[in-house]
Amino acid sequence: MTVRPIVLAAGVGKRMRSSLPKVLHPICGRPMIRYVLAALEEAGLAQPVVVVGRGAEAVQAEVGDGATFVVQAEQKGTAHAVLVGLEAVGEAEAVLVLYGDVPLLTAATLRRLVAHQEDARPGITLLTAHLPDPTGYGRVVRGAGGLVERIVEEADATPGERAIGEINAGTYVFDPALLREGLGHVRPANAQGEYYLTDVIAWALQSGARVDALAVSDHLEVLGVNSRRDLARAEAAMRVRLLVRLMDGGVTVVDPQATYVHAGVVVGEETVIHPGSSLEGQTRVGRGCVIGPHARLVDAVIADGVTVVASTVVQSTVGEGSRVGPYSHLRPGSRIGRRVEIGNFAEVKNSTIGDGTKVHHKSYLGDATVGQRVNIGAGTITCNLRDRSGKKWPTVIEDEAFIGSDTMLVAPVRIGRGASTGAGSVVTKDVPAGAVAVGVPARVIRHSRVGG
Repeated sequence: MTVRPIVLAAGVGKRMRSSLPKVLHPICGRPMIRYVLAALEEAGLAQPVVVVGRGAEAVQAEVGDGATFVVQAEQKGTAHAVLVGLEAVGEAEAVLVLYGDVPLLTAATLRRLVAHQEDARPGITLLTAHLPDPTGYGRVVRGAGGLVERIVEEADATPGERAIGEINAGTYVFDPALLREGLGHVRPANAQGEYYLTDVIAWALQSGARVDALAVSDHLEVLGVNSRRDLARAEAAMRVRLLVRLMDGGVTVVDPQATYVHAGVVVGEETVIHPGSSLEGQTRVGRGCVIGPHARLVDAVIADGVTVVASTVVQSTVGEGSRVGPYSHLRPGSRIGRRVEIGNFAEVKNSTIGDGTKVHHKSYLGDATVGQRVNIGAGTITCNLRDRSGKKWPTVIEDEAFIGSDTMLVAPVRIGRGASTGAGSVVTKDVPAGAVAVGVPARVIRHSRVGG
């Protein structure tokens, strides 16, 4: 059966109190509409029609080329939005209608809904759920034999109808001919003065068409986001789903309630994530790592066997067996080698640190290239900003150099292989391989043939 989806994403979202289009609000690091589109793709329902309104350009830029867009210029209700979307549907045996602000809906549920429509061939198949608190949702009113009798929006419901716990999830599969005809009969005869898609259901039932309802087993799937509170609830539910997936894949999450993870994160087996940690963006963590407590990784690439404790790593890579923290900060562009130790209150920015190097205490390395087996003493600073234009100058420290505590390296400068600086030195000129430089400004007091 050929099914064409229509995703309704034109809602203003007044209760969000935001200039950002509602469907672009992020949940676990990803705009909520992307979860809806991913579920459609996983269910084999490609090339959806996305109905956009306010902020249409921003939504189109986020979604990209994987959809057909139509604009609902006036916000006249859900039935009007579907009518606008039908213009781009073309030939199809069924039309799936769903909302762009229901991010927890799964591909399995969509497949089940479509399969029922294909097998049973009702005029409409709609998705329902039983909620502990149905406030804000349209209620499903059933008649004799449990058949769907009507759907009533909360604003138009009687007190008795508002007490009903079964809600309309807002996801439907329609026979296209029935849908087109039904939309022609919808009138804005309600408290909001809008064209309700649920009135198509009412018209279909009055016309004798068959309307089937399928309930989801997990009511969280149909959680719609209409406010910041809803956004927080959806974030919490999605985070649980993501952490369960990690744990099922062999990752230990010590305290899921105190661990935050984005949808794009990948973590290897035998890694342990301690409380207070946040893994964001497209972070990749290898096998056998220890993350946290209180670590923040943003678009970071962490190799096997790495430990990151109470530190921040942003858009940087950390090599196998290295240790970062506590209280370190790897800023964008940092490339940390294997078996490196980045310790207390060390900051690294746009720098390469070679294998086996130690940067233990209260140091800043910016725009630097540091070789292998180098010791960076406490309080070492690369002075890399040289003029008002903001231009940064490089520092190079070659293999096996020893940088004494409180050394200031005034870039551009090079410390040769095996060279040393004395404590408190201010290095303004290159230090040859194997030499020792001390003082303010530093001068070479001993030369060596090391590194020749």
